[in-house]
Amino acid sequence: MAKTVRVTLLVENTMHGPDLLAEHGLAYWIEQPDGRAILFDTGQGRVLIHNAFQLGVAWDRLEAVALSHGHYDHTGGLAQVWSRVGEVKVYAHPAFSARKFARPKDGRVREIGLPAAAQEALHRHPAALQPAETPTEILPGLMLTGQVPRKNPWEDTGGPFFLAPAGQTPDPLLDDQALYFPCAEGTVVLLGCAHAGLVNTLRYIQELTHDAPIHAVIGGMHLGSASPERMEFTLQSLRQMGIGQVAPAHCTGWSAVVALADLFGVRCTPCCVGARFEFAIA
Repeated sequence: MAKTVRVTLLVENTMHGPDLLAEHGLAYWIEQPDGRAILFDTGQGRVLIHNAFQLGVAWDRLEAVALSHGHYDHTGGLAQVWSRVGEVKVYAHPAFSARKFARPKDGRVREIGLPAAAQEALHRHPAALQPAETPTEILPGLMLTGQVPRKNPWEDTGGPFFLAPAGQTPDPLLDDQALYFPCAEGTVVLLGCAHAGLVNTLRYIQELTHDAPIHAVIGGMHLGSASPERMEFTLQSLRQMGIGQVAPAHCTGWSAVVALADLFGVRCTPCCVGARFEFAIA
């Protein structure tokens, strides 16, 4: 019987299945063949524990939490996780805990960084925090990229993000990173929001994996506000990379999902709470 890595969506903006709940956010449960698991992102914290129960998550298998970046919809469930399982290590870029703000179209600046409960939990468990500024292995084969180089001029952070409430200091979101692991058909990439740029992220992972083919890309791609030029650049780049499967989620944007579905056809897979992906490993 083939060994597999199983990825289950515990939090996402949409859901499919009885007794599951959705919220604006993202969290993945990643289980290795030996049963050990990590949590990649934690959603806002409103539905994580409920969905985990409904989907049969065994919390005693949790070895670590990894965070894609410091926005509330990816870090808000951290306090609930520690309340459930005790102190487990949390891997994140050092900049993830900075105060973060957004200025939507209505012009009103709002805070979107770590919620108060997550901040308090981190203050109580400072030894649990593991800096991941460079490529970091969480469990054998499960890697965080660390800070992603910004190499192409087409991509930006995907929105009006700031480091101060006055909305005058842009947030470069250097804390943004992805998780990746090898499977029999190539590399699997899990994204939080890809604020570093989808193409920047994937090309960096190719560098880190010595140009191994990318088999699947799952998660948030933050293309909702992408210009037509950026969208065309993104689609051309994905085509050139020969990616096998995409599963856009969370912040990707409906127009981008449609464009990806048009490009990938049946290889563009729905991604919602309850979705499960299994990848055979060599």
